[in-house]
Amino acid sequence: MADYCENEPVAAGAFADPASAPYAVSEEERAAVAAAIDADELVELALTLGNIPSRSREELAAAEFVHDWMAQEGFRPRKVGATPERPNVIGEYGGNGRGANLLFTAHLDTESPSGMREHDKFRYRESTLADPEWTKCWVDEEGRLRGYPISNDRGPMSCFLIAAKALRKAGIGLAGKTWLTACPGEIGPEPIEEFSGIDWNGKDIGAHYLFHHGGVAPDYAIAAEGTDFGLTWQGCGYALFRVRIFGQGVFSPILDAPEDARAHPNPIYRLGPVIDALHAWGLDFERSSRLETESGAIAPKVQIASVRGGMPIDFGAGTEVCALYIDVSLNPRQKAADAYHGIVEAMRGVAVQDFDVEPVVVRHGFEARPDEVAPLVGAVDAATRLARGAPLKPAHPVYSSMWRDHNVFNMHRVPAVTTGMPRWRPTREDMASSALVYALTMLAVCGRGDTPGQIAGISSVYGNDTPF
Repeated sequence: MADYCENEPVAAGAFADPASAPYAVSEEERAAVAAAIDADELVELALTLGNIPSRSREELAAAEFVHDWMAQEGFRPRKVGATPERPNVIGEYGGNGRGANLLFTAHLDTESPSGMREHDKFRYRESTLADPEWTKCWVDEEGRLRGYPISNDRGPMSCFLIAAKALRKAGIGLAGKTWLTACPGEIGPEPIEEFSGIDWNGKDIGAHYLFHHGGVAPDYAIAAEGTDFGLTWQGCGYALFRVRIFGQGVFSPILDAPEDARAHPNPIYRLGPVIDALHAWGLDFERSSRLETESGAIAPKVQIASVRGGMPIDFGAGTEVCALYIDVSLNPRQKAADAYHGIVEAMRGVAVQDFDVEPVVVRHGFEARPDEVAPLVGAVDAATRLARGAPLKPAHPVYSSMWRDHNVFNMHRVPAVTTGMPRWRPTREDMASSALVYALTMLAVCGRGDTPGQIAGISSVYGNDTPF
């Protein structure tokens, strides 16, 4: 799979005020944290975690690994899940004084074919299914980390885990608390048609469940994902619309096929003009959905995701029903109804016997209020300047134009952003830089708060293994 951002321009110019960060990180603190980040350990963690099979619906082994790693490092983890097979993992660091609370989240599932042969063979070529990067991670001869699990999303997850460890190693406690969370189901699936019920839930049992039942109360949140070190506080939602076209099934031996396919009783023959009408609507919808905000640009897209019509095992009389499933991105100021009315109107202009339109999945997008998210953005900017010697920039529009789990927190009035390492084949240095940005952001948001042992003057009793 080609990376959709490689070699594309990123928005230029700083857009944050580092002075708005709740806590000013010193050069001495930066140096201490940077010295505590072991880049080799970070790469090893990312590769180990990335090589644990974790397709959607198969996240348990990766969740167990993250839980055990957090326990070993003193981050007091717990598991909270809608089902025991797909838990959220929640660790924590800090909370030793008065300061803002920050939550980091990344997802355990990774983009991949489903592994169900009867599904995958209708979606992928054999050569695509054979691509090792779906499930394997390694460092190539150019020193780049390969594998989709690294890119999405266990590389950024490893970065914030090592970031918290670096703060602890450097003896820097946090006044506010940072929650370190790993969630299932961010990529999917979605319960649709016969694939329904909790076994097919995705986002509802991930960050949504974590927010409501995970024992967290963040002032701010960061969805740790690849953004090429940019940042955005907005995200698109989406709706999947099923458009059914109705016709008439006719026993093949008695069928008199018309010359014009548009007059055929079998609705599959009407797909040409239906697709033309929906494509024209989709292009107009994309143009009207584009936004430019303080957080950057948003460019929602429309695409037909799948087609279903008839049953191959029952082929003697055509079919009476054919369905298209249309994937529609929604900018954070749009509703599914905006797309619904447009699709219905487009279908009314097509010569079909009958049709219906139904949104079978709806998730709206969200954005943070600029004034409320400013302290978090300022903290990331200050951390980026200290760690990378450059100001923070808006993320590429593609990162504002998809679903990421910062939407969950912005939905619930917790100002949230998505930001992180290069999305495509990062280097060892990229990942270490990202870990340092995350660590300094934790400090800039939560503020410094000595551990109880240090306050009492007995830090030697706790040593570096104190879980605070």
